[in-house]
Amino acid sequence: MVSAFKEALSSGKFVVTSEIGPPKGTNLKNMNHHIELLKDKVDALNITDHQSSVMRAPSIAGCLAVKECGGEPILQMTCRDRNRIALQADLLFAYSRGIRNVLCLTGDAVPVGDNKEAKGVFDLDSVQLLQTIRTLESGMDLGGNGLDGKVEFCRGAIVTPEAQPLEPQLAKFEKKVEAGAEFIQTQAIYDMENFAKFMVYARQFPVKMLAGIVLLSSARMAKYMTENVPGIFVPQDLIDELAAAPKGGALEKGIEIAGRMIAFLKKEKLCDGVHIMAINKEEVVPDILAAAGLVGT
Repeated sequence: MVSAFKEALSSGKFVVTSEIGPPKGTNLKNMNHHIELLKDKVDALNITDHQSSVMRAPSIAGCLAVKECGGEPILQMTCRDRNRIALQADLLFAYSRGIRNVLCLTGDAVPVGDNKEAKGVFDLDSVQLLQTIRTLESGMDLGGNGLDGKVEFCRGAIVTPEAQPLEPQLAKFEKKVEAGAEFIQTQAIYDMENFAKFMVYARQFPVKMLAGIVLLSSARMAKYMTENVPGIFVPQDLIDELAAAPKGGALEKGIEIAGRMIAFLKKEKLCDGVHIMAINKEEVVPDILAAAGLVGT
């Protein structure tokens, strides 16, 4: 059964996804509120998997909540925390519960998170996880054993167009497509000219491209990401624009910037859609969509 998200990707429409972070605990109230707020406004909701190596409720729990609310979930799956047995088992469980989309990630390093004594597993990487899904789809597991019921997922991965040097990212990109990635989400992009150059390269491959848009809530945040987060570069003119916002108006300016970029990407047909990351501010995603002129489309 083809997922609704895969159908949207194949339709030629400008696809919009967003993401929600599960709680650090068992109180699902905010997560469920964000799901209800966004499920009918985007084509799919991506549920993060212990993002930045911070322990939270699992992605699969959020995906089941999205399903229960009538939305379309994308399961994030990192290779950091599970070996190949656990990864395959989780994929079987997810499929059995109606989850049809998976974003394959190697995972952030353990030391950047909040459980620094944990041991990273990394039995597989994101390319091998994509290959694993293809193997499960053939009716076999990685041990060469037959399955009583196979899976069928819409498979995704990520790329970082602003990485320096870029060549290793391009090599990984090609390996991910070869391994079966059907859609690629990018890390946050802000330099439209540079992204357009990257897309000339990416369009050589049979894969749908979603540009990652991280909401900038302040000039300080933009500057911090540029200086400290590998693969993210916020041009100085955007930092200056945020800094010039009236007191208390930086978030509104960030929403305006995000909407402007999305509208540009759609108008110029640079990519197949966008993935909006409003980290800890999921409630403003509808405002971003409105600023982009996508409300009601």
